[in-house]
Amino acid sequence: MDIAFIYEKYLACGGRVTTDSRAVRGGELFVALKGENFDGNRFVPQALEAGAAWAVASRDAGLGGDPRVIEVEDTYQALKALANHHRRQFSIPVIGLTGTNGKTTTKELIRAALSAGFRVCATEGNLNNDIGVPLSLLKIRPETEIAVIEMGANHPDDIEKLVSIVEPDAGLITNVGRAHLLGFGSFEGVKRAKGQLYDYLAAHGGTVFLNEDNPDLREMAAARAGLSIVPYGVGYDGVKLLPADAENPFLALEYEGLKLQTSLVGAYNADNVLAALCIARHYGVPVPDAVAAIAAYVPSNNRSQRVRTERNTLIVDAYNANPSSMAAALRNFAQLQAPGKIALLGDMLELGEESRAEHARIVDMLVAEGLDARLVGAEFAAVADGRFPTFASSEALAEELKARPVSGATLLVKGSRGIAMEKVIPVL
Repeated sequence: MDIAFIYEKYLACGGRVTTDSRAVRGGELFVALKGENFDGNRFVPQALEAGAAWAVASRDAGLGGDPRVIEVEDTYQALKALANHHRRQFSIPVIGLTGTNGKTTTKELIRAALSAGFRVCATEGNLNNDIGVPLSLLKIRPETEIAVIEMGANHPDDIEKLVSIVEPDAGLITNVGRAHLLGFGSFEGVKRAKGQLYDYLAAHGGTVFLNEDNPDLREMAAARAGLSIVPYGVGYDGVKLLPADAENPFLALEYEGLKLQTSLVGAYNADNVLAALCIARHYGVPVPDAVAAIAAYVPSNNRSQRVRTERNTLIVDAYNANPSSMAAALRNFAQLQAPGKIALLGDMLELGEESRAEHARIVDMLVAEGLDARLVGAEFAAVADGRFPTFASSEALAEELKARPVSGATLLVKGSRGIAMEKVIPVL
């Protein structure tokens, strides 16, 4: 594989690369990826006809008759190699970010805080998998001064593979929790998998931004010699969290004598905010500037959002869910001083053998906190024991709420991506 040749074509395309033939607008490098259920090679002619300047295709697809087609043995390996080659052209700081909960929100807060002093390239949305990470690296431009790359993991060696492409100088694990247990096998498996970021940084003399309030992260960092640690934390930094209520449910805190009013719902976001402030300070952004940038950040995509409808106030955290994020959301919801609180919760997926036990814990927590709830999915239905109404799908719950509307309430909407709890929002 001649990566230098492919890289030359990538540069000739102005650094515009896509793996989706439908996204071609003219002049891009199209990389035809092949998976179990799709084959991008089938769309190479379509991409070229739409205006792609070059296409990287599998040799066995037999498309080499077109001079615009670059044939390789494995297009996915070519994409990774291209991204890593591009990353190596830059001496700028590259920050790698992973964790069980809060990755994307934390990444956006870091982007906001660093942008107060630097030109930042950061992962768009949650493009944090084995395709999204290379594409994110390929968006680094000559004017970029710092890059922030989010990395997700569902399997034991995912982070190890991704850090070998990203080669981060510094890194952050937001937290470790009981998620994707079907892939990781256990909570210890989660820690080992996420800890591969620390492993890489320890081996290469990198810097870790460490939440000193988190005993799991402290233990993981202490087990790896060679880490340069920059600490932060609500307790460590002596940060005061300010009270929230139904009218103003957003996280507010006092940091180094400054009041920071965010647009994020949930006290659990304090760790994410402090991570961003810690990183911005480390790279020299003045604290008041970083604080102002975070105050101006408004979340989107169903993450820690407050939504007002004609009848109700919603706390929408429906992008995804796992036992630790669900418990944190419920603790925050229970403490919120608000009328008519109801939790609308969807199943937490990919928990393997632990699934029923984890859902039972959440139901017990609802009872202990005295919360009203409506539960969606087979896992919650199996353990609810008549304590809360259950529904087979978010559509079924939406129909119930349409038939029996709720008014004057404050509702938490949360569940795993596959449950699509956002479908209940239009009827609230």
